[in-house]
Amino acid sequence: MNLHLTKSYFRFIKNSKHKKGYGLHSPFMFNLVREIMYGKQHYYAFDAINNYRTKLSRSKETIQTTNFGNGSQVFKLSSKKISQLNKHSSIPAKYGELLFKIVNHYQPQNIIELGTSIGISTAYLSLANTKSTIHTIEGCKQTSDFAKNTFQELNCTNINQHTGHFDEQLPKVLKSLNQLDLAFIDGNHNYAATIDYFKQCLHKTHNNSILVFDDIYWSEEMTQAWQEIVQHEAVTVSIDLFRLGIVFFRKECQKQHFIITY
Repeated sequence: MNLHLTKSYFRFIKNSKHKKGYGLHSPFMFNLVREIMYGKQHYYAFDAINNYRTKLSRSKETIQTTNFGNGSQVFKLSSKKISQLNKHSSIPAKYGELLFKIVNHYQPQNIIELGTSIGISTAYLSLANTKSTIHTIEGCKQTSDFAKNTFQELNCTNINQHTGHFDEQLPKVLKSLNQLDLAFIDGNHNYAATIDYFKQCLHKTHNNSILVFDDIYWSEEMTQAWQEIVQHEAVTVSIDLFRLGIVFFRKECQKQHFIITY
């Protein structure tokens, strides 16, 4: 049992004030919550991805995975079932669909994902704007190789895969971009790494950039990193959804932090 996660959830529920946009005075936030987060739109991609997830849940296939963490050092080689990776390592549909809706609405062109896994979250990012370019980075070659199947099955044609340590791959990808429009950071869940990825991305962000962090309450380290990111002078609007943390850099918005049940 993750005690920090449990305690954090009860604090989150206590402090959450805005559900479905009620009580929000910021036009930017009201539109984001009511029109995007809680919008009624349903997209064909949701059905395609959900059908594929169902297929993976029945898979008997097993792959050898190399796990990285704590400074990107290899610490375990293990055999995992695809069905387990689908269940435990892939983003839940609710939050994957939120990523899709954010990309679909804001139309970011250059997107980076840290942590491809078997490619489910990447597919949400990809299908939301087929004119964008997705750079997804995965430390484990075997997992990255399987993700290719996901992209082929779901007809994701705008993805560039990068395999290797985040510490090595992220600087290379950022160097190749004129600007970073959106990043989904889901890997190496510790304080130092998360802060480092945030600061690296900052060099290529602009007024309309969006950074999304996964598992912000997974550990005390992740929560500390999230709290520090929220306070950074470059961040104007930040949103705590418990599972995800989202930050914006819009200078036309006053610095505000929102805790929203989703």
